[in-house]
Amino acid sequence: MRNLILAAMLLASAGAASAGVTVKYEDPDKFQDVPKWEKDREQVLKDLSAHFAKLGKDLPADETLNITVTDIDLAGWVEPSRRRIDDIRILRGGADWPMMKLQYTLERNGQVIRSGDERITNMMYQQRINRYDNSDYLRYEKQMIDDWYHHAFPAPKISRADH
Repeated sequence: MRNLILAAMLLASAGAASAGVTVKYEDPDKFQDVPKWEKDREQVLKDLSAHFAKLGKDLPADETLNITVTDIDLAGWVEPSRRRIDDIRILRGGADWPMMKLQYTLERNGQVIRSGDERITNMMYQQRINRYDNSDYLRYEKQMIDDWYHHAFPAPKISRADH
């Protein structure tokens, strides 16, 4: 029941942010690596939903992108803290890159024009220039999502004749 309520809240927040994108999380309690504290996990999923919605703002008005996230592995790994309540996320740049599994459907006027299952990663997450601020907890995951989105849904090319 709690997962259903969480999914509904996240869906509502994503839908409110952009009519062109909806994001659902399938069994987020079973994801490989998200914060264990419910409040922190909800915030991560809310922030990821907002990021997908932000990217989807460039979709044509007649298109809708539906995304179901089935697994998340954030960059680094969690090291339990002995002195603090919060755990510490360690980022070493080795085999601890972020990963996300998702299914998507792109619809135009209610008709499916493209769909797929994706496993997206950012293996070189610490070796690449990242446009997100160092204080952004999800900067590596956002960069990974940006790469996938711009590859899967490239912006239309503008020819000189269009000017």
